[in-house]
Amino acid sequence: MKNTLIVLLGVALATLLGVYAFMWLGMYNMGADSPHWKTTVSMLTMMRERSIEKHAASITVPGNIGDPQIILKGAGQYAAMCAGCHLAPGVSDSEIRPGLYPQPPDLGRVRVDPRQAFWVIKHGIKMSAMPAWGFSHDDATIWSMVAFLQELPGMTPAEYRAIVARAPPDADMGPMNAGAMPGDGHAHAHGGAGAAAVAATGAPVAHDHGGHDHGGAVDARTGSMPGMRGMDRDGAAGKPAFAASAHDAGHGGGVAAAEAVAADFRNALQRGDRAAVLALLAPRVRIREGGETQDRSAYAGHHLDADIAFLKTVRVELRERRSRLQGTRAIVTSLSDVRGSAHGNPVAVRSKETLTLTRAGAGWTIVAVDWSSAPLPSGEGT
Repeated sequence: MKNTLIVLLGVALATLLGVYAFMWLGMYNMGADSPHWKTTVSMLTMMRERSIEKHAASITVPGNIGDPQIILKGAGQYAAMCAGCHLAPGVSDSEIRPGLYPQPPDLGRVRVDPRQAFWVIKHGIKMSAMPAWGFSHDDATIWSMVAFLQELPGMTPAEYRAIVARAPPDADMGPMNAGAMPGDGHAHAHGGAGAAAVAATGAPVAHDHGGHDHGGAVDARTGSMPGMRGMDRDGAAGKPAFAASAHDAGHGGGVAAAEAVAADFRNALQRGDRAAVLALLAPRVRIREGGETQDRSAYAGHHLDADIAFLKTVRVELRERRSRLQGTRAIVTSLSDVRGSAHGNPVAVRSKETLTLTRAGAGWTIVAVDWSSAPLPSGEGT
């Protein structure tokens, strides 16, 4: 009996060492274009489904989830944040979707349990492309998306375009861009004319990234511009309107040191200091704007320079900055009014910048950036 136990322990140890060696030697192909083994898929699927069921079981669904206004808000959130991966009625693919593994569900074809949908949207899913939106969106906003998901299955393309076109451009919602609408997964013309065209026809429009135009018109009087345009400038003096201080205009009495980093970030962009901007971004930072997510290298390689160039053409007025602790992270939100012109087109938008920061030594580093914008209210565009 003793010898048998020794043999079994030896086999178990050899198996563990073999598995470790297999992983350490890098023999398993982690490429997203190489599917898991069937056994691995079965195990991961079971673990994911059981985990979601368990963690979502205690969630209470709000009684107003069927409120038409909440559903309407959720339609806008879905179009801006989700449709690029989870598709929309009348859309069978997007630019990003073919490269995702595992494939996200087509939420126009399946109705998900509201409690599970809330948990997944808020917390995300490890080792997948599903982010934890709870870092940058409150529970009420997430419930609005859940409410819309209950209505989405069976919705026709025309019904989808109509409800998205009516969705309110509130402060939590990113721009309604072509990448989030039927017709194209990446066109994301942030100009209002382009967004209106997509909402009406479902056709893709030219790629336009706000101030750095790649073919689309920019008219902030009639539609949205990229959110990352909130850099304050003191008009005639040409100096930043706020310094790296805990007492910036609109200070909300939250996490002063994190707000100072937010001010440093904006000022570095304002003065065109690439090195200073990148020094404040964590190596794995995620930058989200208009349904598109970029990593640090992608942003540094193109959009950073375009954003710096855009800031030379506009004047920005900081309205308020607030911050709060969320677990071990700090959330800093800045609202600004942006006015001016870009490529001969008028700019008049209210920009929202939400930074998520984590501790880095004695200070804070930025791990997520969310930019969104909406047209200034009537009468405030001049």
